Amino acid sequence: MTTLTPPAQMSDTHKSGVLFVFAAGVLWSTVGLGIRLIDDAVVWQILLYRSIALSLFLYVVIRLRSGESPFAQIRRIGFPAVIAGLSLVAAYSGGIYAIQATSVANAMLLFATAPFMAAVLGWVVLREPVRLATWVSIAVAIGGIAIMVADKTGGVALSGSLAAIGSAFGFAVFTVALRWGKSGEMLPSVFLSGLFAIVMTTVICLSLSLPLLLTPRDGGIAMGMGVFQVGAGLILYTLGSRSLPAAELALLSLAEVLLGPLWVWLFLGETATANTLIGGAILLAAIIGNAVSGKRRKPPAITAP
Repeated sequence: MTTLTPPAQMSDTHKSGVLFVFAAGVLWSTVGLGIRLIDDAVVWQILLYRSIALSLFLYVVIRLRSGESPFAQIRRIGFPAVIAGLSLVAAYSGGIYAIQATSVANAMLLFATAPFMAAVLGWVVLREPVRLATWVSIAVAIGGIAIMVADKTGGVALSGSLAAIGSAFGFAVFTVALRWGKSGEMLPSVFLSGLFAIVMTTVICLSLSLPLLLTPRDGGIAMGMGVFQVGAGLILYTLGSRSLPAAELALLSLAEVLLGPLWVWLFLGETATANTLIGGAILLAAIIGNAVSGKRRKPPAITAP
């Protein structure tokens, strides 16, 4: 006999899901502000310290939630977890460099293209069908991106935009790898990405003669980002996403994109160019249109390649 969930309980569950996912977006949106507050550390040093804190934090959380080692969960997921972990390292590296090289608004808006890239990758790799509305949204988003990068004639600003797009591609690969592995749990792969990042950034820092010891300020901010900005945000998103449809998740994720530039404007007075604002508005319209058009549609089943 099927037990029906009372409407009031369903409403409370939905409200909690909205609150958790929105709170995750708020935490993720602080990445730009955190990186801007770092004085001297470069991308590899920041990623090293952030990954150390993230890995330790997620190890404890996974043990408490599941009662088993995250390594056991990674073994169950298998090779897709390795791909997901490595893709996140690339996404993190590109994301930090992008924020250091271009405006936070430009970087955050370009990060938001990850769902579109995941849709195309899922179509190519997993043979997942892509709705006509999504293809239209992707075309509109490409137009918005073109406007955003049109005025980035300087080498650093352009490389920052390209790094942001590369970061979005890394997150897209992460998403598709999880679906390929048919894993509904992202935390073990994120934990593995932290371990990969620790090894890789240590080697890079040593090869570039970068000091492994940061100032208390820089090290503290980077480690705080690992625990609160990435780790706690992922946990809240994991809890909230289970009671929300994909379309609502896409809309709520815009909190990260919209609040990121707001924090650096409020606290540091950083503004964005007209091209970034115009192209970003077009990109946001594409994301919202795609989410609203798919609101009543169930996600496609995953098929093996």
